Amino acid sequence: MTVNLPDQIEWRIESEQVPYRTALAEMTGRNAAIAEGAARELIWLLEHPPVYTAGTSAAADELLDPRFDVVEAGRGGRYTYHGPGQRVGYVLLDLKSRARDVRGFVHAMEGWVIATLGDFGVEGFRAPGRVGIWCRDIDGREAKIGAIGVRIRRWVTMHGFSVNLDPDLSHFGGIVPCGIDQFGVTSLARLGTRVDSATWDRALLARADQFLAALNQPCPPEALP
Repeated sequence: MTVNLPDQIEWRIESEQVPYRTALAEMTGRNAAIAEGAARELIWLLEHPPVYTAGTSAAADELLDPRFDVVEAGRGGRYTYHGPGQRVGYVLLDLKSRARDVRGFVHAMEGWVIATLGDFGVEGFRAPGRVGIWCRDIDGREAKIGAIGVRIRRWVTMHGFSVNLDPDLSHFGGIVPCGIDQFGVTSLARLGTRVDSATWDRALLARADQFLAALNQPCPPEALP
């Protein structure tokens, strides 16, 4: 497979788990360096050991069972879980060189994940009023298969998305994921589709040019409040 990414973007793929605090420190430093013109932009795919992360809107009563390390992430949103079997994508891009549009960036990133899920036969979708990527679970009910959380400093993005390939779904029971307690979480494996991280990464990379092209377009009407 041949994919041409712009030279100013580093595509980094980790095969070993990266502790969340290590990744957060790396992201924070890289974000500042990109803003100063001292480093290339970065799209970073990895997995973490089990961890709960708290966004800026996290409520204390949504941390039900802190069985794993809990880290203040500094991103928007509430509590989420990361762990083995979940592929995380950190997207550090300079929006000053693209459309300066936060909603458009989030919408484009959601679309990137949804399109890639479609390559594996899973119909993902956005749900009005609910952050993240959704699909129909094995019982026909709506369930969350991917999370979105971003922070933007000096128009440079950080954090990004996560997708449940085959994590231990019971680990989500320690929190109210993203503050939404009336819906469950699911995974590609639960839906009957086994996808390893390398296969997911290749499919995501194959659609990277579409994602980047979308960042130069005006925010679509469906992304507006």
